Amino acid sequence: MIAYDITSASRVGCVRRQNEDMILVDNRYVRNGDYATQVALNHQDKYIVAVADGMGGHNRGDVASNDVLKNLQFYYHDLPTGLGTSEFYEAIVEWLDSINNYVASKGRADEQFQGMGTTLVALAYYDGDFYSLNCGDSRLYRFCNGQLKQLTTDHSLNEMLGEEKHTNIITNCIGGGCGSSYIDVVQITFDVRVGDKYLICTDGLTDMLSDEKIKDMLANDADANLLCEAAVAAGGLDNVSCCVIEIK
Repeated sequence: MIAYDITSASRVGCVRRQNEDMILVDNRYVRNGDYATQVALNHQDKYIVAVADGMGGHNRGDVASNDVLKNLQFYYHDLPTGLGTSEFYEAIVEWLDSINNYVASKGRADEQFQGMGTTLVALAYYDGDFYSLNCGDSRLYRFCNGQLKQLTTDHSLNEMLGEEKHTNIITNCIGGGCGSSYIDVVQITFDVRVGDKYLICTDGLTDMLSDEKIKDMLANDADANLLCEAAVAAGGLDNVSCCVIEIK
């Protein structure tokens, strides 16, 4: 048995007119609001928490993040139990290919959806194991023993060039004209400990708040709402969304 305390929040920010971010907390969708829950999971349960950042500068990023998370929710809970790590990876890659085709076909059918895309980052629980999933530059962090560590790698131009400063030029996403999207699927079961906190967020949070600031706020028990409010107060130049998951 494992238990989660989860808080999630999503805000439009101070500049953009609409919120292209979206959050999935297992079967609950969050946009322009917040949601908190506590869950207890058995070994054979499936549970996923994910954040999608619809691509700014492309048509209907809000539709892309919505479509991708709703498709993921149904696909994930339809997975059979008993898949090994390699089989789980293959299933997620199969889903990525399918959703990429769907997003592309929607763009071909209707010009308003042409070129739309989204990032995806998630913490997935499946058959007693934990996995991180990542496509794009949204992030998953672990806060453990007072230290904050980014577990995902940004699929961005600056990451490729070895530059530390974040850039909004991404090299991988779902849709958005990416014909060869890929997804990082990493089993992190042995790194998960009681008392750890996991942060899933869009770059609207990390562009406004330094890792040091986020670490200090998590150390003082900040929830997703407080983190989003801090990012908005710091300028809110983009939509901002995050989830904080504490392992109980």
